[in-house]
Amino acid sequence: MNKKSLIIPIVVLFVAAGLLFAIAGHWTAWEGNHADQITDDAYLRADMTPLSTRISGTVKKVNVGDYQKVTVGQVLIELDDDDYRANLDQAKAALAASEASLEDNQAAKRIQDAQIKAAEAGIVQAQAAIDATQAGIASVSPQEDRALTELRRQEALFSSKAATHQQLEAATAQEGQLRGALEAQRADLARAQGALATSESQLEAAKRQREALNVKDDVFKADIEAKKAAIVVAQVNLAYTQITAPTNGSVGERHVLVGQLVAPGTQTIDLVQSDVWVQANFKETQLTNMRAGAPTDVRVDTFPGHVFHGKVAELSPASGSQFALLPPDNATGNFTKVVQRIPIKIVLFPGQPDLDRLRPGFSAEVTVHTRAAVNQSDGGQ
Repeated sequence: MNKKSLIIPIVVLFVAAGLLFAIAGHWTAWEGNHADQITDDAYLRADMTPLSTRISGTVKKVNVGDYQKVTVGQVLIELDDDDYRANLDQAKAALAASEASLEDNQAAKRIQDAQIKAAEAGIVQAQAAIDATQAGIASVSPQEDRALTELRRQEALFSSKAATHQQLEAATAQEGQLRGALEAQRADLARAQGALATSESQLEAAKRQREALNVKDDVFKADIEAKKAAIVVAQVNLAYTQITAPTNGSVGERHVLVGQLVAPGTQTIDLVQSDVWVQANFKETQLTNMRAGAPTDVRVDTFPGHVFHGKVAELSPASGSQFALLPPDNATGNFTKVVQRIPIKIVLFPGQPDLDRLRPGFSAEVTVHTRAAVNQSDGGQ
């Protein structure tokens, strides 16, 4: 073999090695700086809400069919509400009874107030009687003392034959009359003092009873608040007998049928919201210049040749592997570098043709124009 025949293989080998070195060292930079980043690892998504029961009961009515469009607030499933209506009526009756008890207590308080006023009036009356009898005693007592003195003088005069029997009898009668009047006044004073003590004890008892009624008042008011809360709970449970659509969208397959007994937490139906968006999983090496707001072109496999336009809404805060049930741990065992993919959320502009025909799960191909994103970012600085 001559030397010329060896030159060509050697040159080819050096060129291949150079190309390999250039690709290995600069491929990532070239890929990340590309103006248009493309991936076919993209799927249409939509927010799906599994609607479940909050209470137990029997399914009375299913108002929608599979895949039917619904509007916000539309009643989808109804449970038998007889028990819950009865609970609400019972709670209302209990509230009425508590309010009646409170009103009765108010009437008892008014009666007790009247008794307190009567006791106070009795005290005033008894005190007036005491004052009057004390005044009478003060008036009669000196007269009785004078009459007694006069009686003793007449007795002395009668003993010495200086006074007549008639004079003695008159003095005796006068002293007896005044002494009787004085004793009557003292008896009246004792009765008035007894009446005063009775009225004071009645007033004290009435005041204590009034305080007890005030305490019962607080108890009845607290019971009323508890009964009102029970009514709210009963109303909430009654409202739970109707499962409504929280937003516009379409229902999936029904999981319950009429007559079925369900428990709290039973999944009854799935609601798929109307707003469809795209989840595109780009390689980490494609995100160098990708920013939120970048314009995108979305080609859905179901509509070949049709391009939907949108923009990048958000970039995931972590790669898809980090959200896996068992994230990889590269700190153990042998290591092989694998390019990770980052989910990107893309929203489609409204008003485009066939937008309402898109369904979650469709496959798509996404092109993100990163240069436009960089220019918009530079212009906003």
